[in-house]
Amino acid sequence: MPVEKRVLLIVSGGIAAYKSLELVRNLKNAGIAIRCILTPGGAQFVTTLSLATLSEDNVYEDLFSVTDQGGIGHIELSRDADLLVVAPATADIIAKMRAGMADDLATAALLATDKPILIAPAMNIRMWEHEATQENLAVLSDRGVNVIGPEEGGMACGEFGMGRMSEPDAITNAIKKLFQGTNSRDAAINCKRNQKLAGKKALVTSGPTHEPLDPVRYIANRSSGRQGHAIAAALAQQGADTVMISGPTNLSNPIGVTVHRVGSAVEMLEACKRELPADIVVCAAAVADWRALHPTDEKIKKNGVVATLELTENPDILSSLSQSKSNRPRLIVGFAAETGSVVDKALDKLARKKCDWMIANDVSVGTKTFGGANNTVHIVDQNGIENWPEMSKESIGERLADRIADHLNTDND
Repeated sequence: MPVEKRVLLIVSGGIAAYKSLELVRNLKNAGIAIRCILTPGGAQFVTTLSLATLSEDNVYEDLFSVTDQGGIGHIELSRDADLLVVAPATADIIAKMRAGMADDLATAALLATDKPILIAPAMNIRMWEHEATQENLAVLSDRGVNVIGPEEGGMACGEFGMGRMSEPDAITNAIKKLFQGTNSRDAAINCKRNQKLAGKKALVTSGPTHEPLDPVRYIANRSSGRQGHAIAAALAQQGADTVMISGPTNLSNPIGVTVHRVGSAVEMLEACKRELPADIVVCAAAVADWRALHPTDEKIKKNGVVATLELTENPDILSSLSQSKSNRPRLIVGFAAETGSVVDKALDKLARKKCDWMIANDVSVGTKTFGGANNTVHIVDQNGIENWPEMSKESIGERLADRIADHLNTDND
């Protein structure tokens, strides 16, 4: 009989706390034991009784309670769990985690644990995009904290954008995936056998690049990075040692992926070179074609005369990696984000850039490919053209990872 896994769920104070009730139900249905900590803010949105009823366990709220685990509840609670989950994770609790604060039961348990942590951010778009929040998340990610979401969509405040907490089903799946690495020895061996890219290194580029004109302005594009992030996550799930070089995005780091964040195309190329050798490279980033030849150190002022910008071409990352005389990866996959005859243009790019596969997608106005949840792609390689139907970017990532694994394993036969 497999050992029952235990989750300590921390429900903090955001409107998304109502989703925690469904998350508790999901985990119980999956055979995962769950115990809850409810913060004072969380108690404004869900009740102790509802969490206790669904979890079939006590709910803990008070750091100084003499009845909770003999007065040292935060120590015992964190030791008893296999995984700590914060859902929703507000900007406030994320900041406290980064600072190492322990002024209530939830933050004390988080500071006292040596177990894995998964957080599901949920907040207003302005709070999510604030540099303090992004810096806090980057620090927590570097410390090994796993992050899922947030998603883009409408919010209770009436605004639209990034900040919605991931749905309970997605969080449940992330928890199951994290537990794959902490199962019994036999289960871990079986899990490893099912990871077709175990022992391989994958390098993925994602997001846009920002090419500075002055300290304030830059050249960029509408890429959200969602497709590249999804591909990196899927390759990691297949067992690949996955590194992602990401331009500026509002997305969280994929679980199990080492992430290096860069700004410009030049920085992205240098970061890619540092990660070689690799078995697999997927260039999904929407790299700016040009940059300012002479960016200024001071903001360009409007003075009644239209400024003239002198541009120069950026390095071609895909071509550089494909035509490298040393350390060329076994499989290099490029993306052709095009308008018009996307497949014909992808065929031309495949020949010019000398990569192994080219993935064409239409980014014309109205397709909502850039920034959207779905994509329609066409795989172009030496065997011809493979047309995929429209699907979520996460599904494309999973299907592409399967195709890559099958290709490399066929090469080994």
